[in-house]
Amino acid sequence: MTTKATSTGAHQQSDGTRERILDATAVVLTRKGFAGTRLVDVGEQADLQAPAIYHYFKSREELIEEVVVTGVQQMHDCVLRALEAAPAEARPIDQLLIAVEAHLRQVLVASAYTTAATRNGGQLPDHLRHRYESARQAYGDVWRGLLTAAAEAGELKPDVDLGIVRMLVLGALDWTAEWWRPERGSFDQLVKTTQAVVLNGIAFP
Repeated sequence: MTTKATSTGAHQQSDGTRERILDATAVVLTRKGFAGTRLVDVGEQADLQAPAIYHYFKSREELIEEVVVTGVQQMHDCVLRALEAAPAEARPIDQLLIAVEAHLRQVLVASAYTTAATRNGGQLPDHLRHRYESARQAYGDVWRGLLTAAAEAGELKPDVDLGIVRMLVLGALDWTAEWWRPERGSFDQLVKTTQAVVLNGIAFP
C-alpha cells in the first residue's frame, strides 16, 4: 500500500515537472525563437537545472517539436469548441467569423504554446516538420470545410479561389502574433476589424 502510494506520488510529480518544462519552453520559444531557445533558458524559466530536462526529453529539438505540435493542436481544439458552441441558427459565414475570433484569441491571449507554434513553426528544420505539418493540415481542413460550406450556401463571392482565400486568411491571422500588442488597440477591436476585412473581401455584403 505504501509502495503504491509513493509510486503514484512520484508519477504525478514527474508529470507535473514535464508540464512545467513544456510551459517554460513555450514562453522561451515565443520570446527567443527556434534558434535562440537554449535549454539553460528553459531551465531558468522552469526553475530547474538544465540537465534535469533530459530526464523528460531526449533533446532540445524534441522538446521544441512537442511544444509546437501542442500549440497547433490547441488551436484546432479551440476553434472546434467555438464552432460547437455556435447558435443553431448560425449561417456558414457566421461560423467562419466565429473561427476568426477563436483563432485570434488562441494566438494572442489564451496560449503561449499556440503563439510559439505560430511564430516558429516555419523555422523548424525538415526532420522536425512532419508532426507539425500533419497538425497544420488537420487544422487547415477545418477552414477548408468552413469556406466550402459558405460557398455552397451562396454566401461568398463566386470569383474567389477558396484555396487562396484559406491561405491568405490563415496567414493574416497568424501574422498578428508578430505585430499586435494591447497598446495598438483593444483585442475586441482587432476581432471586429479582422471580421470586417474577411466579409468585405470574400463575402457578399
